Amino acid sequence: MACVAFSILTLALLNCAAMFTRADLPGTWELLVANAGISSMHTAVTRFNTVVLLDRTDIGSSRKMLRRGHCRDDPSDAVLKHDCYAHSVQFDPQTNQIRPLMILTDTWCSSGQFLPDGTLLQTGGDLDGHRKIRKFEPCEAAGSCDWVELDDVELTNGRWYATNQILPDGSVIIVGGSAANTVEYYPPRNGAVELKFLADVEDTQMDNLYPYLHLLPNGHLFIFANNKAVLYDHQTDKVAREYPPLDGGPRNYPSAGSSAMLALEGDYSTAVIVVCGGAQYGAFIQKSTDTPAHGSCGRIVATSPHPVWEMEDMPFGRIMGDMVMLPTGEVLVINGAQAGTQGFEMASNPCLYPLLYRPEQPVGLRFMTLNPGTVPRLYHSTANLLPDGRVLIAGSNPHFFYKFKAEFPTELRLEAFSPEYLSPDRANLRPVIEGVPETVRYGERFEVLVSVPLSVVGIVEVNLGSAPFATHSFSQGQRLVKLAVTPSVPDGGARYRISCVAPPNGMVAPPGYYMAFAVNQGVPSVARWIHLVS
Repeated sequence: MACVAFSILTLALLNCAAMFTRADLPGTWELLVANAGISSMHTAVTRFNTVVLLDRTDIGSSRKMLRRGHCRDDPSDAVLKHDCYAHSVQFDPQTNQIRPLMILTDTWCSSGQFLPDGTLLQTGGDLDGHRKIRKFEPCEAAGSCDWVELDDVELTNGRWYATNQILPDGSVIIVGGSAANTVEYYPPRNGAVELKFLADVEDTQMDNLYPYLHLLPNGHLFIFANNKAVLYDHQTDKVAREYPPLDGGPRNYPSAGSSAMLALEGDYSTAVIVVCGGAQYGAFIQKSTDTPAHGSCGRIVATSPHPVWEMEDMPFGRIMGDMVMLPTGEVLVINGAQAGTQGFEMASNPCLYPLLYRPEQPVGLRFMTLNPGTVPRLYHSTANLLPDGRVLIAGSNPHFFYKFKAEFPTELRLEAFSPEYLSPDRANLRPVIEGVPETVRYGERFEVLVSVPLSVVGIVEVNLGSAPFATHSFSQGQRLVKLAVTPSVPDGGARYRISCVAPPNGMVAPPGYYMAFAVNQGVPSVARWIHLVS
């Protein structure tokens, strides 16, 4: 009897220890919306602080109706030929309200990017969406903006699982896709151009889809697919150099980990790329749900004359993770699974623990484990930085249709993860932007007025974060640029003036709308949107 009592006491103590450990980890979770109506496969934050959520059209009924009298008629749709359900919605994080949007053609596994005027360009998909180009011109949360499908222009090649990246002149390059080892541009120029690299890295399970694209500050593109990368000159449409291969197996769809370019700063001459996680080769072919995912990360100085991959390991193997650039320059790794591969019902063991990647730390100390969530976010989930510094978590539908009675059901909940910089004990360090120009030209010197409850010690950074298009574990167009600033000058009361210099050109920061964050001792303000123009 004493042994039984001792065992019960031991179990209770262990449970208490586990609960304490979980609560003691940095970061907090918040349920925003219990039912967004759709499971978001693609997500983007607009300059009006609203969020566009987008699924695919041929999925049958969602859980959100379109406005009365607005239905989609498609005789070729195998599920719903008269479809009165929304497959895209607008979410307002200020009020947590959901507004249905109307998309007509299939956006399954498509791509996107914001244009310089803040319009969301959305390209490709499956079936009737394969060569389609769409636009969403955002508006205030109470407005009635909606998707527009372009009839006067289309993609040269059908694009399914492609990647978009805005270029220094404000045009957009569209790279790859299933059976499309080419690149093309919007606005169109010279049709599609062969990119042999994509064919060369394709293996028996593809592993070259949704390639990772990063615009380097020298104006060239770093293109990564499978386990290799090239430097691409988009002006001549030629490969300028090849990088050494990355060890550890495939890293792109259907074996995707994720990738991010670290913050650009200083003289903006250096760009560092990180690629983390992925599935083992063969897991997709074998439809193996329990093959352990990679836990390795490669880091490379893409602008170095002699680049090499520096390797390190995450605390967890992870497939389908998202890498989100935070306003501080740190990277949040979130979502995904510890086993399996991308694809319908092909992963297991959800990775509930986010990680904080701290670029300035030495190898072995860069990853910090954060407070775990409770909602599995597997295939077709997304993560996006919000202007208030939280990270919006959406989606997860590892099934061909919506399926709510399953081990990992279709997920309609929207959550927010708050990094440790938003904890109450740091509130007195959090700056508030009181004044900032709405439009800034390249190289222009301008002032930002901030207020801070506690006296400022050290430099207050002003950092510009892009609004990427997040899908399939990669944020297309993601970028953080740390501006050159002078020490803040007191301006009466708790206010300070900071003199800043805008990025020098579109290679460092392509034209468009950016979230401007003031960052004081690692604590960011709520962002104000700045329009960066030439």
